Amino acid sequence: MKSTFKNPVLIKELKLRFRSFKSFAGILFYLLVLSVFVFGFIFISTNFTGNGFINPEQSVLLFGMLTYVQLALILFITPGLTAGAISTEREKQTLNILLTSSQSSFQIIFGKMSSSIIFLLLLLIAGLPLYSLVFLFGGISPGQLLIIFAFLIVTMLAIASIGVMFSTLIRKTILSMISTYGAMLFLTGITAFFFVIGISTMENSSLPNHDPAPFSHFWAMINPIALMLTLITPEMSDSLFEITKIHFPVWAGYLIFYMAITIICLLISVKKLRVNMRKKK
Repeated sequence: MKSTFKNPVLIKELKLRFRSFKSFAGILFYLLVLSVFVFGFIFISTNFTGNGFINPEQSVLLFGMLTYVQLALILFITPGLTAGAISTEREKQTLNILLTSSQSSFQIIFGKMSSSIIFLLLLLIAGLPLYSLVFLFGGISPGQLLIIFAFLIVTMLAIASIGVMFSTLIRKTILSMISTYGAMLFLTGITAFFFVIGISTMENSSLPNHDPAPFSHFWAMINPIALMLTLITPEMSDSLFEITKIHFPVWAGYLIFYMAITIICLLISVKKLRVNMRKKK
C-alpha cells in the first residue's frame, strides 16, 4: 500500500499537469464561471428586493444554482481529463515503455486516474471561497455543504473510472472520449428521461393507489441531478417516496451504485491493460 502512494506514475503526471499553463487556465475559467453566477445572482437579487439584502430562501436558491453549476463543470471536465489517460500513451507509443517498468498495472491505472482526481479536487477547493458567501445570508448549514461535496467527489470518481476504462479498452483517444461522454449522458439525461416516463405512466394510471415503482426509483437514485435536488431540498425525498412508494434513501442507492461502478471500471482497466498489449504483439 505504501508503494501505491509513492507512485512514480502519479508523481510524473502531477508534475506534468501542474507545470502546464493549461491547468491554471482551466482553474481560472472554472472560477470565472462560478463568480459570474454568484455575483450575478447577488446583484440581481439585491436589485429586485430593493433593500440590499438576500433572504434565506434566495440563499438556498443560490446554493442550489452553485451546486448544479459545479456538478455540470465536473461532468464536463472529468471525461476530458481521464478519457485519454492510457490511449494517449498508446498513441505516443510510450505505453510499452511504461509497461516494462517495475510498476504494476494497478499502480499505472491508479497513478493516471489519481492525477486527474487531484486536479479536480483542487477545483472544488478553489471554489470554496465562493461557496462561503452563501453562509453570509443563512439558510444553508456547513454540514449540508460537506455532504454535497462528498457526493460530488463520489460522482467524480465514478466518471473518472469510466474514462480510464474506456481509455484502456479503446485505442483511439477521440473514441474513448466520445464513449465516456456517452456514458455520462446516459447517467444524467437518459436516466432522467426514463424517470419522467415512469412517473408519467403512474400519473396516467386509473388506479388510485398504484403499486411501488422500483424502476422509477432506481432511475432517480442513479441520476446526479436528482440526487443533488434531494440533498439541497430534503423535502424532495419525501415527495419521491410518496410517488414511488419505496422508502429507500436516494443517497444510499446513489452511493452504492457509483462506488460499484468505480470498483468495476478500475478492475476492468487493471485486467485489460496488459492483455490488450499482448494481443497487439
